[in-house]
Amino acid sequence: MLLAVSLAFAAPLAGAQQQPAAAPADPIAQLVGQLELEKYKATIKSLTRFGDRRQGTERNRQALDWIEAQLKSYGCGNTERLQYQFTEPAVRGKPAVQSGGGAGGPPGQGGSTLFGKRAPTGVNNDPLLQPDERLRALNAEPTPPGTSLRENVYCTKVGSTHPEEMYIVSAHMDGIGFGEAANDDGSGTALVMELARIFSAPGVETGRSIRFVLWNNEETGLNGAAAYVAQRQHMQGVESPKGSGRYPEPKWLGMIQHDMMLFDHGMPVPKLDAAGKPVLDAKGQPVYAPPKEQRAEADVNIEYQAQSRQAEASAKLAWAFRAANDKYASHYPAAVGFHMTNTDSTPFMDVAPSISLRENERGQQIGAGWNPHWHQPTDLYANYSDKDFLLGLNAAQTTLAGVAQLAGVQIRKP
Repeated sequence: MLLAVSLAFAAPLAGAQQQPAAAPADPIAQLVGQLELEKYKATIKSLTRFGDRRQGTERNRQALDWIEAQLKSYGCGNTERLQYQFTEPAVRGKPAVQSGGGAGGPPGQGGSTLFGKRAPTGVNNDPLLQPDERLRALNAEPTPPGTSLRENVYCTKVGSTHPEEMYIVSAHMDGIGFGEAANDDGSGTALVMELARIFSAPGVETGRSIRFVLWNNEETGLNGAAAYVAQRQHMQGVESPKGSGRYPEPKWLGMIQHDMMLFDHGMPVPKLDAAGKPVLDAKGQPVYAPPKEQRAEADVNIEYQAQSRQAEASAKLAWAFRAANDKYASHYPAAVGFHMTNTDSTPFMDVAPSISLRENERGQQIGAGWNPHWHQPTDLYANYSDKDFLLGLNAAQTTLAGVAQLAGVQIRKP
């Protein structure tokens, strides 16, 4: 009888032990969950205190100092600056750009005059078009002529098992237009800074290194990124000093650029007056303007350059990020395109797998006038809604998840 009772009690215990153990928490989901809309917005808002952050100005240097201080406060290791000389062109070029083209892109990737309804677009070079007196005074200093020193700032999460390899996560911190450069590119800069903060938290470990870079001189022709490639490409994967286990420039496994993350409002539509009638121009033609709200089809665009030497590897990287968006992004989906151009991933695209995340296919849509704030005094924090900021946050979720998976993230308990 005693044996029977013992067996009766043993049976349910054995059954309990055979229950499958709870699945371990997904470390990527844990990190993505730390991205918060209000924190992302607050970082963009802080960047707008420095106006448009035009390269070569005191406001640009102050913004660099603030970014560096923030990275250090996050615990992001090895915070450094890369210096280079930049010569301001004697002629700034045409005041307005109607095609959406720009420096650094392959031929045939500009805007299309057939891409939907068009609205005026261009680059504002007149500070007096900024109606806010405080902001106009903040942005008053022009870039000094001639050649002078410029700087990029970056920090590095060193890999625990493969410190000799890394992913570059970047955005440009300079802007133009005499506004606040909130979208172009405060939105990308804040994204990179938020990822640096999360990956630098205690207990977060990655097998491969991740470098968080904020470029300068993007608006003058991708000069900051080009200087980085010129100075450091030959250093990739070289241990220094030999036997130290330190790699000042790990091998570039992928470069991920972020440029203008907030605005995907869609094709311009006819403007209406208070009576609901179309507004006409001097020739009697309808005036078009982009809708005020984010369109229902808004997405995180992930682009690579089909004409680059690294096109195949870049496409694989882009689709890996698309899969990360599918699994971890909260609202907006991602779409993959092959017209990456005119942003800081361009100098990298022939030497490393390179992609850019942004609000749309800029080469076409901005060229067709889909973004009225592009390089304008209206690129202000106040002109974007939470739906716009959420698009940027979803891009951050996409990149965080994609890089975390590729770099091999783990979360160690303190």
